[in-house]
Amino acid sequence: MSHKERADQPLSTLRIARKIVVLVIGGTVLAIGVALIVLPGPAVVVIPAGLAILATEFLWARKLLRHLKARAFQILGKPTDDEKGACTQGTTVRRNGTWWRKER
Repeated sequence: MSHKERADQPLSTLRIARKIVVLVIGGTVLAIGVALIVLPGPAVVVIPAGLAILATEFLWARKLLRHLKARAFQILGKPTDDEKGACTQGTTVRRNGTWWRKER
């Protein structure tokens, strides 16, 4: 079943229940992570964990998690999955610890 066909169908009760459970658990973990920014604790680990839980059901969380991951890799100077590329997208070469991608 394609995404368009799935979007046209009403959500089943089980699917709605799953979304609610993921929202409550992921939202709680995310809220704890945000609280850990000012409290002593590993906020840098807990916030992405909460977003990863939410990303299993919500597109906005998936996009935010992807953006934060790309930003973290940019800060650390490491290549993201997009920069590594696939064989069909271009050639990737690693020189002196830096990834270079040649576009076709």
